[in-house]
Amino acid sequence: MSTPKPSEAGSGAHSAWAPFGYPAFAVLWIATVISNIGTWMHDVGAGWLMTELSPSPAVVAAVQAATTLPIFLFALLAGAVADLVDKRKLLIIVNTLMALTAASLAVAVWQQKMTPALLLLFTFLMGTGAAFSAPAWQAIVPKLVERKDLSSAVALNSMGINVSRAIGPMLAGFLIVAIGLTAPFALNALSFAGIIAALWWWRAPHPRGSVLPRENVTGAIRAGLRYAWHSSPVRATLIRAGSFFLFASAYWAMLPLIARQVLQGGPTLYGLLLTAVGLGAVVGALILPELRARLNANVIVAMGTIGTAVVLIVFALVPVQIAAIFASLFAGLCWIAVLSSLHVSAQTALPDWVRARGLSIFLTVFFGAMAAGSLLWGQIAAQLSVSTALLIAAAGALVLIPVTRGAKLGLSEDMDLMPSSHWPEPVIDNSVGYPDDVPVMIQIAYRITSDHQKAFMQLMAELARARKRNGGYGWRLMRDAEDASLITEVWFEASWNNHIRHHARVTGEDRRIQQRILELHRASTGQSQSSPEVTHRIGIL
Repeated sequence: MSTPKPSEAGSGAHSAWAPFGYPAFAVLWIATVISNIGTWMHDVGAGWLMTELSPSPAVVAAVQAATTLPIFLFALLAGAVADLVDKRKLLIIVNTLMALTAASLAVAVWQQKMTPALLLLFTFLMGTGAAFSAPAWQAIVPKLVERKDLSSAVALNSMGINVSRAIGPMLAGFLIVAIGLTAPFALNALSFAGIIAALWWWRAPHPRGSVLPRENVTGAIRAGLRYAWHSSPVRATLIRAGSFFLFASAYWAMLPLIARQVLQGGPTLYGLLLTAVGLGAVVGALILPELRARLNANVIVAMGTIGTAVVLIVFALVPVQIAAIFASLFAGLCWIAVLSSLHVSAQTALPDWVRARGLSIFLTVFFGAMAAGSLLWGQIAAQLSVSTALLIAAAGALVLIPVTRGAKLGLSEDMDLMPSSHWPEPVIDNSVGYPDDVPVMIQIAYRITSDHQKAFMQLMAELARARKRNGGYGWRLMRDAEDASLITEVWFEASWNNHIRHHARVTGEDRRIQQRILELHRASTGQSQSSPEVTHRIGIL
């Protein structure tokens, strides 16, 4: 796949704005911001409408849960689908369906047919559309910019979300007061037109064709889960994401009630609070490059978590509108600092073949924690009070900072995860037919003398994780009973096609590890051109 080239405007020094030098990124970014403004208007309208239909904290918090729960439920399926089909066409179809759903919601509100259950259903449907579009959106970002600008592109996408968060809620609050609750939902439906047009205009680079049959969806989901489980950088990112979003979800779920009950305000105040969050996030996106130059992602996430806990405490203990607005500004800054750091950590930990699936797992953890937190804090607020729920969430966020510090972020930022294509094509006897549903056993025999075996074992432990990430199972090292220097690596794969896919998925980082193992083998044999013997065995019974 060819890498997009920046225009002259974007070919200078690497800055936070460099991705705007790529025309495709700039057009899609603008269209996404417009669409997200509509989404935030919808969210404000839905949250405020629910406070009118049912003022119960548990029911109001359920709106946030209905928005995030579909992503938890469907993101894995959506990620697998996005990796298997044309992402551009998928996004056009999904955004068209979301536009029709938003228009139907606006009509129902206009005709005063809305009920709490119907509002939750429409919100769930919109969340389902977001679930099927989010992995594909995130996976196309590396196709729009060069790798050196990927971190800036992720930060700008986060900033775009928060620019829309700054505009959308404020506009929604104004429209609700001036026109009525139908307006934000109607404009949300219209906002999808720009993004559909931008996707229609954009032409993604065509990937290289494959002679192998396409993976089925179930197998693709398993492959994504397997990769995440055996990737230390992905696993660490997921741990940190879950621990943060579970508690940060408290102010998102409680914000309509904070505005109405704690601060005694109306929809204008609610819109101002969300606008302040968005403005704070924009400021955060602008200062993030400087922060990243001075601090690593782990420190930034810890600082953002502490800041979020402070915001929750202010909301709980200082029922003053101006204080809440400033706290919301700070909340937005902390939110984007954490979210952008986690997102970059996830993006850089994933090779292209599994990117949408890996990001869908990240989104599953993100929105699953947000949905679970929304329901949890809504129930606590209903049983105790809004302020008590916020204080408990703040305490939990602080406690988990030292508990999760062992899960390090950004471990893959300097790794080469591009396909290396260094494995030779395996030779197979085509005179015998082999079904694709029988396992394959791979054996590699190394000669390693005793003085090299400690280093060999350490490298093989790294290599084992790579084998398992790419589809291997039953991995073992076996020592010859008669010759202690002869060590055989053995693992299985589900089918011959899966093994050929493994060949295509081996990365530059895997090649680096294998080259060091090869050097130990050659040093032990005393032959500079010696290579381990590789054997493939295909099951017949």
